[in-house]
Amino acid sequence: MSTKSIRMTEGNIKSIMIKFAFPIFLGNIFQQFYNIVDAIVVGNIVGQEALAAVSSTGSLVFLLVGFFGGLFSGASVIISRYFGAKNTDMIKRSIGTTVFFGLVSGIILTVVGTVFSPAILNLMDTPPDVFAEAQDYISTYFSGIVFVVLYNTACGIFQAVGDSKRPLYYLLVSSATNVVLDIVFVAGMNMGVKGAAIATVISQAVSSILAFYRLNRIKDVYHVGLKTICVDKSILKDIINIGLPSGIQNSVIALANVVVQSSINSFGSVAMAGNGAYSKIEGFAFIPINAFTASITTFVSQNLGAHQAERAKQGAKFGIIFSCVLAEIIGVVFILFAPQLISIFGKEAEVIAVGASRAYVCSWFFFLLSFSHCIASVLRGAGMSKIPMFIMLSIWCVLRVAYINVVTHFFHQIELVFWAYPLTWFISSFLFLYYYRKSKWYEIN
Repeated sequence: MSTKSIRMTEGNIKSIMIKFAFPIFLGNIFQQFYNIVDAIVVGNIVGQEALAAVSSTGSLVFLLVGFFGGLFSGASVIISRYFGAKNTDMIKRSIGTTVFFGLVSGIILTVVGTVFSPAILNLMDTPPDVFAEAQDYISTYFSGIVFVVLYNTACGIFQAVGDSKRPLYYLLVSSATNVVLDIVFVAGMNMGVKGAAIATVISQAVSSILAFYRLNRIKDVYHVGLKTICVDKSILKDIINIGLPSGIQNSVIALANVVVQSSINSFGSVAMAGNGAYSKIEGFAFIPINAFTASITTFVSQNLGAHQAERAKQGAKFGIIFSCVLAEIIGVVFILFAPQLISIFGKEAEVIAVGASRAYVCSWFFFLLSFSHCIASVLRGAGMSKIPMFIMLSIWCVLRVAYINVVTHFFHQIELVFWAYPLTWFISSFLFLYYYRKSKWYEIN
């Protein structure tokens, strides 16, 4: 195997997981940088309404992208499992099927996003003063969404075989491209939110092209070329069986967040901008979570594929603890410097107050958010993706929306909307802890 890949079935567990997670950690910083550069440039150069327009589209983007991202988590689990088992033929078949699936998914997502996004913005009660700019941003973004899907496809392949460094390199290049183009299109050419969206699309195209160029040049079991693209029906079925629950989970949770966003929209553009600015900063709390959930899933998948259940259990425990501690440290920092961090996106005092208010409610509980995602990643790596789906749908979707509808009916206070997040994080964490301790997920092969 290539020296760039990491076989997680041997060696020191802690050092291997950190070595794998660290490039993802850095990559997520630059991925988040994608998002906040748009908001910083738009908020400071174009204005508050433009910031609200860009921020309000986040839930809609994740609604569609999250579904396919969940599906591809199934592909990563399958590839990791065969990689751990050292089954070369099945690794190649899994990767070929994954790339084909990625191409088809990218095309579908482009059509669905561009056709239905205006209708969804209407359903979200997007205010008239930001609707046109929100539609401009989202339609442009989805016109190039195929590059996002293809990059995530390539990234999933690299991570499944233990190579988390290559995606980082490509994100470094694309993030720098995004910064330069944002300044050129928005500040230099006065293209507004559409310019920010174009900059993002071009940057994502750069990362996907670089990733597939590398996969094509690799002389290894995970080489990707036109001749390696295939459709293995049994593997595609396995990908869907594992990935579909995660895709449904992501999309329905995102749909619930669209409902939450609609509630926030009812408080006006100031609330939208403040909440949107907070969401950009909160993305940094997800950085250790995403890094270690990826590490946990790959570690569990490879070791269960190699029939090393005890090692899989040890890696899962370490990843959960490490991720929760890092997430809480970020939460405390956010609480201490909330107004200063929110002010990066705009200087309006009311916007800063709204963003800081949500920080004071949610940031204390980032460890719960991390815990739920980590347990879900353990189960997903074991091929048990239906359990996380049921827990998160019932708590993060149904209960969260029900709570918001009830409290906003009696009290029109945005802080009560914010409390929906830590309350549902707590309940889901309790359920995940109970299932994790009672189930024998490590016996799944």
